[in-house]
Amino acid sequence: MTGFLAYSLAGHDKGKLYLIIEETGDLVYAVDGAVRTLDRPKKKNKRHMQIVKKGNQGLDISSVTNEEIKHFIKLYLKDIKEVK
Repeated sequence: MTGFLAYSLAGHDKGKLYLIIEETGDLVYAVDGAVRTLDRPKKKNKRHMQIVKKGNQGLDISSVTNEEIKHFIKLYLKDIKEVK
């Protein structure tokens, strides 16, 4: 799951798009580059996240920055709007 985009399915952030940066047991750590940055990721239960499975979404997160994450999410959301 690491490196993939995922929607939050539960909680106050329901519907928000995140990039998963770490996976441990039943939990994932997700960032959006703006509010949830790499130094303070959001801890979510795996059951509360829906992975986006479109093409090769796996992003190399070993050297990614907050700005790149914001840009990646913005491009994905733009692509979705163009398809609809």
